[in-house]
Order: sequence, then structure tokens, then C-alpha cells
Amino acid sequence: MANASIVESVIPLILLLIQLPATAILLSRLLKGPGRLPPIQPQQPTPELFGNVSVVVPTLNEAGRITPLLSGLSQQSYEVREIIVVDSNSQDGTPDLVKAKQQKDPRFRVMTDDPLPAEWVGRPWALHNGFLHSCEDSEWFLGMDADTQPHPGLVAGLVQTAIAQGYDLVSLSPQFILQYPGECLLQPALLMTLLYRFDPAGIRTEQPERVMANGQCFLCRRAVLAAVGGYTSASSSFCDDVTLARYIAAQGYKVGFLDGAKVLKVRMYEGALETWKEWGRSLDLKDASTSGQIWGDLWILSAVQGLPLLIILTYLIFLPTPLSVPQMLLLGLNGFLLLIRFGMLLAIAPSYDRTIAKGGWLFWLSPLADPIAVLRIFLSAFRTPREWRGRKYGMSAES
Repeated sequence: MANASIVESVIPLILLLIQLPATAILLSRLLKGPGRLPPIQPQQPTPELFGNVSVVVPTLNEAGRITPLLSGLSQQSYEVREIIVVDSNSQDGTPDLVKAKQQKDPRFRVMTDDPLPAEWVGRPWALHNGFLHSCEDSEWFLGMDADTQPHPGLVAGLVQTAIAQGYDLVSLSPQFILQYPGECLLQPALLMTLLYRFDPAGIRTEQPERVMANGQCFLCRRAVLAAVGGYTSASSSFCDDVTLARYIAAQGYKVGFLDGAKVLKVRMYEGALETWKEWGRSLDLKDASTSGQIWGDLWILSAVQGLPLLIILTYLIFLPTPLSVPQMLLLGLNGFLLLIRFGMLLAIAPSYDRTIAKGGWLFWLSPLADPIAVLRIFLSAFRTPREWRGRKYGMSAES
């Protein structure tokens, strides 16, 4: 009995030592939220922005979802000089959709990128080719993904904000479109793994190695991108957006990550299984991080997102009576963390479009998927992708 009593006291103390510092770090990040920049708003361009932006879109078999992007880009105004779709030999008619759009809007053009070099990943290679073939008279380069749905006024609002805030590079967090029950439960839990590790969107991050970015809408001054050699610094990265943004920030340029929920929507993956497989394997950001950063992030996620629900359920099922002081402290801490997590749902609710979602109410239960989401980050952190968007990669492309 004495040994059991010691164990019941020691384990809670060990967990408290693991969780308390992580909780302090989490709170220091979340408390920055009220000081963040407001969401980007749609804007009308001003004359000095005429022809200032070259848009580049990498594609590989995107015919099933690129139409909203093409329509949204065609609604952007005269600030957009050209829209270059860099296709990687799609077999589903993607280039034909772009060519049809070109008949109505001559700003569109489609090109096929060169064969993929062994040391490159497909997406940064396509963006790099698009950059090299874009007009040198454009002041800004804007990379966008085929699954995005830009609102009218997105590009003008984005460029005007970048100029006003003095950014050399700025990317946006979108509003996610949810459709199926499983993803309503899992996707917000996976998103939370990012929110718990990094500063909120709209906060200037002073440490280059902690900068966040989103390649779905990635605006950079052309002169800056030329100075760093285009996408070469992110050539072998499966999270090229974050890798490139951190490299540019390390060179002394001002990099921002802002809330774009009012100007940009995205339908990333179809269902929970595809979300788990495709998004989950890049969320660890290992290609843009040191091993120390990866282990630190895994500790944070385990302590403040993965463990609270498990600890509380353990107490409810195997509730010892009476509780010792360490047990009461541990229960209180994890109740507090779970309360924060449910409260975060209110903060991220504007980042989701659930109008077509089946079982959209499951969004409010997404904290129940937190242990699974953290497990996914662990699995991804120790595996190198061998296939991405239908392309297979050998060791030379993964290293």
C-alpha cells in the first residue's frame, strides 16, 4: 500500500513538471492574440499598383478543383499583370481548363515545367520555374495553390497591407471549407497543433526560426525573391513555404503571417482519411526546423494538447479517493488546459466555413481528437514522405 501511495504521488509530480513549463509557454503565445493585426480586407487597387503582381500557380492533376481558383483570379483587378499556371504534365485536362480561361482573360497562360531534378521537390520546382518566367517589371510575386478560392479584392488588399506594414513577404491563413463529419472533427485538431506551437496570425515573430507561412497565398517582393535565388533554398523541402519564409527572415527581411479568412477560402482535402494522410505528414515542419525545435514542439504538443483529455478521462474512470495534493493539482491543471482548448474553438470558428458540412456540429467536439492529432505529428516527425501529390520520391529528393 505504501508503494502504491508513493506511485500515486510521484507520477502526478512528474506530469506536473512536464506540463507546467509547457503551459506557461502556451499562455505566453495565446496572450499575444489581442495585439495581432486585424484580418486582411478586400480592397480596390490604386493606380500605382497597376501591373505590379505576377501570380504563379503550380498544378499537377488539379482539374477537379482548380475552377474556383481560376474564377477568383479572373476577378482580381488591374494590379495583376499575369497569371502563370505551371503544370507538371497533368493527365486530367488541367491545362485545357487554363487555356479555356485564357480565351476570356489574356492574363492567363500555362507552361510546362522542366523535368524534375533529383534534388528538388515538385511544388517548389514549379514555383521556381514560374518565378523565372514571370515578368521582371512586376514588383510582387504571388504564389497560390490550385485548391484556393480567392475573393475579389484579395490581391489588392494583400499588397496594400504588405506596403503599409513594410513587409517583404507576407502569407495568409485561409478560411477552411469543411464538408464531411470526420474532417469536422479532425481538421480543427490538426490546425490547433500549429496554433499551439507558433504565434497567432497577425503577430510579428522576431525569431526567424519560429516564423510561420502558408504557401497557399504567398506574396513576396520580386527583388527579395531574386536576391535569395528564388526557391532554391527550399528545393528539397516538403514544407517549402515555411522553409523559404524562414530563410528570407534570416536574411533580415520583414516577414508576416496574417489572417486571410475574409479574402481566401480553401478546400484542401476530401474527408478525414485524406486530411490525416496528406496534411498530417507536413504539419511537423521538420524540413524547416532543427531537431531541437522538433523535439521542443513535440514536448509542447504532448503536454498541453495530447495529455489533458487522457489525464482527465483517467481520473474519471479510475478516480482514487481521497485525492492527494499532487493529484488535485494535476487534475486542476488539465481541467484548465481543456477549458482553454474548448475556448479556442470560439477563436478559430471564423476560420471555418461549415455551410455545406455534414455533421458540422462535430467541429465543437474537435478537442476530443486532440490526442490523435498529436499522434499524427509524432508519426510524421520521424518519417520522410516518399510520395506527394502522385509523385514518388527517392532518397535524393527526400534528404
